[in-house]
Amino acid sequence: MSELQVQAPDAVQPRSRYLPAIGSRGYYVLLALVAIFILGPLGGIAAAYMNFSLGFFVGGQVLAGILGSAITYGYGAEGKHGANYMQTMAASVASMAGMAVLIQAMVWLGMEMPAAWKMILFFCCIGMFGVGLGMLYTPILVDRLQLIYPSGYAVANILRALTDKRLLKRSIGQLGGGTGLGLAFAWLAEKVAFAGQIGISASTIGAGMVVSSRIAVPGLVMGLVGWWLTPYLKSIHWLQANAPFRKIGFLIALAMILGAAVVDLTIIGFQAAAKIREKAAEKAPQDEWKQVRMGRLIAWVIFWGIALVVVATAVLHQPLGYTLFAIGLALVFVLINGISTGISDSNPISSAFVISILLMSALGLKSPLVGLIAASILLISCSVGVDMQQDRSTGWRLGTNRVIQFRYQVIGVLMGAVLCVVLARVFMEAYPVLRVNTFDDPEAKVGQWQSAMTFKFVGAIRGLGNLPGYQIKALLIGLGIGLGIEIARKLLRRNARYSAWVKKAGVGFAVGWVMDSIFLSSPYAASFGGFVELPVVLWYAAGGVLTSIVATAAARRARTRQADDLPEDMSTTSLVGGGLIAGESLYALASGVIGLLALLA
Repeated sequence: MSELQVQAPDAVQPRSRYLPAIGSRGYYVLLALVAIFILGPLGGIAAAYMNFSLGFFVGGQVLAGILGSAITYGYGAEGKHGANYMQTMAASVASMAGMAVLIQAMVWLGMEMPAAWKMILFFCCIGMFGVGLGMLYTPILVDRLQLIYPSGYAVANILRALTDKRLLKRSIGQLGGGTGLGLAFAWLAEKVAFAGQIGISASTIGAGMVVSSRIAVPGLVMGLVGWWLTPYLKSIHWLQANAPFRKIGFLIALAMILGAAVVDLTIIGFQAAAKIREKAAEKAPQDEWKQVRMGRLIAWVIFWGIALVVVATAVLHQPLGYTLFAIGLALVFVLINGISTGISDSNPISSAFVISILLMSALGLKSPLVGLIAASILLISCSVGVDMQQDRSTGWRLGTNRVIQFRYQVIGVLMGAVLCVVLARVFMEAYPVLRVNTFDDPEAKVGQWQSAMTFKFVGAIRGLGNLPGYQIKALLIGLGIGLGIEIARKLLRRNARYSAWVKKAGVGFAVGWVMDSIFLSSPYAASFGGFVELPVVLWYAAGGVLTSIVATAAARRARTRQADDLPEDMSTTSLVGGGLIAGESLYALASGVIGLLALLA
């Protein structure tokens, strides 16, 4: 057994007499109420807002883990399990709520919107099917292969560390300070004309602060290259006269992701095969907290798969063939993306979505609505299913009861399905600009509402069965760039002397940063510059650079004193960045609700 796995005792009395004992009914009710009414909505709102404004969202596990630890601090070291249950539920809510962009995509495509209850039922069925798949593959990926799942590892470290009152107080203070700054930034951008004109956004800066410069700067590089190439692309009629680079850049970016994913998944496949051979002779662990009744789990997956088919065909009136095709792809991609996330911390859901669209197009599908609904099955399944595996990796390190964690995740999916539809309506009613199809109307002024995920979904679906020749060329160019750069990156990193040199302070570190951020930057990171407008990626990169500067200064100070042994997720810049995102998203939601109430009055 790994030294990270710890068996939790059955019951622990809390330090305070006002807290219910661990394992009691009151204990689980307390955790559920906090997760349902506080942590889940906070993560869901932030995820939906970020997808509407940027086109990706930063997982809320760290934020939920910190706030959850404040609730369970009175339980001492064993409080980490309760905090883990709460962050599991909150992460599920965020994963589902972020899918509000699928409803936005329907609006952009001019589709007739199904009734809200139908969409909630559809999303709920996909989510339940997805978490079942994720749990079904957990014994293989987490127990047998023991994949790292870097984010899951970081959350486990955070939950253990936050039993320290001093550290917990500091972390909450930094989150709170960032949230206050986010609220102030949002007010400034709305009330002060100059701030609005320069496109400053707290969530954009905050996202850059969370990911750091080696992820944020590559997006700026691609954005600048696209800006430089725009006149030429217009001269060869790849772009309309007033169209921005992202009108064609999104195709190049998607293909870059796909090309890099091909390289990574090939390597991951060999690594997984080696792991399987290595672990084949080992007996599966039988720890009580790991036990899952496999028969019931298989029945769960079959039940929700059937329910999904019934809802898609009888309620949403979708063709049976493409629904079954999407479910079949989900069976494969939840495993593939789970391996990818377990090794590289990258869940390529965009690649899965685009691959499903391309395959359905090759089969002759031409209906945008059918394509979007079917691809949604794959997208949501991969999102919540892989999130399930990552949370199980956190539980594996803490010794958290797997069945109870599954139950909390199921509740999170149910709430997230409801919140997804509600937030889509609230945001789009309060901010009509979100209804503007910027793919068909590239001159529209949308400000901070870039909706990059919706943009690439709509762009991919627009090509169903009828992709112009120049767009095929753009895809092939992006695929070649992604393949070439990712192969070069892998070969360079295999050089032991180079890897050791760039880890050293001074020239080696600087060269490594330049290679990683500019010349051989990750296609996954660089692709962001193809999905959004240049001002947005400028602020995003600014946040990343700020984090790197602060981290470098902190590293220098650490040479003269002992530094805290904490994961990067708990750095000051990361926590403040997360607070900026939360603050701006809460401001936007509050403004939207106030506006809706004024209209109804």
